[in-house]
Amino acid sequence: MSVLFVLAAQAASPVCTTSAECAGQGVDTFLGTPERIWASVAALVALGSVVIGWLALRSVRRIGNGGRRGAIVAVVAGLIGGLNGAVKLAVADGGLGTGNGVFGAALALVLGLVGAVLGGLALARSRRTELSG
Repeated sequence: MSVLFVLAAQAASPVCTTSAECAGQGVDTFLGTPERIWASVAALVALGSVVIGWLALRSVRRIGNGGRRGAIVAVVAGLIGGLNGAVKLAVADGGLGTGNGVFGAALALVLGLVGAVLGGLALARSRRTELSG
């Protein structure tokens, strides 16, 4: 059997969403529960807000618009990610390792707050440089 045939067979196999469905298919086809996917997407949005907020904070004095756009995007994305993490934590009915996305939701909540704070700091600095410049 060639490697391409094996990869094509795995891609053509139905994707499972619970570990019970994946028992005969192997571990690598398990995508995760919808709760985990929701928490993971919220954590990725929150991580993006941290990165954008950090870049906006560092570029306040260098970029022509004073980093305002990046700061606003960081605040909005941080709030979206953090609020999704908080809602996911509120509706989770299990602890860590149960497939409810508790860790991803907690991570999204923390990273969302950090991203919103970084964006707020960059926004405040951009206003300050706008007034003095």
